[in-house]
Amino acid sequence: MDETTEDILKLVRPPTLVRQLAADTLRNAIVTGALAPGERLVESSLAKRMGVSRPSIREALSQLAAEKIVTITPNRGPTVATITWAQAEGIYEVRALLEADAAARFAILASSDDLASMRTSLRRFELALPDYDVSLLVASTAEFYAVILRGCGNPIIAEIIEGLTARISFLRAKSMSLRGRANHSLVELTAILDAVESRDASQASRACTHHVRSAMIAARAAFNEMAPSVESA
Repeated sequence: MDETTEDILKLVRPPTLVRQLAADTLRNAIVTGALAPGERLVESSLAKRMGVSRPSIREALSQLAAEKIVTITPNRGPTVATITWAQAEGIYEVRALLEADAAARFAILASSDDLASMRTSLRRFELALPDYDVSLLVASTAEFYAVILRGCGNPIIAEIIEGLTARISFLRAKSMSLRGRANHSLVELTAILDAVESRDASQASRACTHHVRSAMIAARAAFNEMAPSVESA
């Protein structure tokens, strides 16, 4: 091949990938508490630590601001958003309504591939328990619910919940920080899967509601243990 001819197999890393990787890394740090609520996010410092350009960091922060886990204040810059208990409670109430309805619909529509995906997610969740890998616990729970939302037959439910995904992940990490909560969560998620596999729409709805309500109780306890800087109105 002529050395002056560009190789079509040469990998080109698009700038959007760098931004997305930066956003994913920062999101995970916020969800797991490595970056605390109210903590300032200095572009120059983050760019140096992450080995990416400041424009990439700026775009990543803008994305996370749209997800409402970063707050950008004029003349102060970006900080990790503080989620109040009132906001958290509202999110749980919306989840209880929409996810329960999605689970009921999904119990009728679920394919064998959907059920296999849910079992895989639960297996990943179970494998994360011995080391209490919060990132994996949160990610596998999100994957479990994503199957339900994709297959429930109502894309608007999925659209609304997806808009809350980052904050839901933050709250999941908080609730699972309580000792024993993840084990209870596994039992609750398994009950949802059992109901779906039985094609029992009513039971799937009840199991989903129970899981969300139990998670809310655990999150409330976690909020009460958090630093005073986090409002629990």
